[in-house]
Amino acid sequence: METVILVVHVLIAITLVTMILLQQGKGAEMGAAFGSGASSTVFGSQGAASFMTRSTAMLATAFFLTSLTLAYFSIQASGSTQEGIGSVTDVVDDDVPFVQDMPSVPQGTSPAPDVPAPN
Repeated sequence: METVILVVHVLIAITLVTMILLQQGKGAEMGAAFGSGASSTVFGSQGAASFMTRSTAMLATAFFLTSLTLAYFSIQASGSTQEGIGSVTDVVDDDVPFVQDMPSVPQGTSPAPDVPAPN
């Protein structure tokens, strides 16, 4: 099942890229470049949506759904869930001592000649 969805996913991706590259941009006509009145309508000069635009939207939706399905299959195959990860305190090694011997600057001296001493 996962292999079938993966093959469909790849085919949709190739078709989607092809459909996007075949479409013309909004300002591709000469009339739009010189301020044609029809290009300033609500949906542009070509109407609400052409066949190519609707097909691209449907392919994008199918690509999104196959991506989610493949992600679901991947999570199921790995067997990892949020409960299996554990907390941060489980990862910290308790045998390593906390270092408190941090070097400090003596009081009254400045750490560098151009830095003023604290008041």
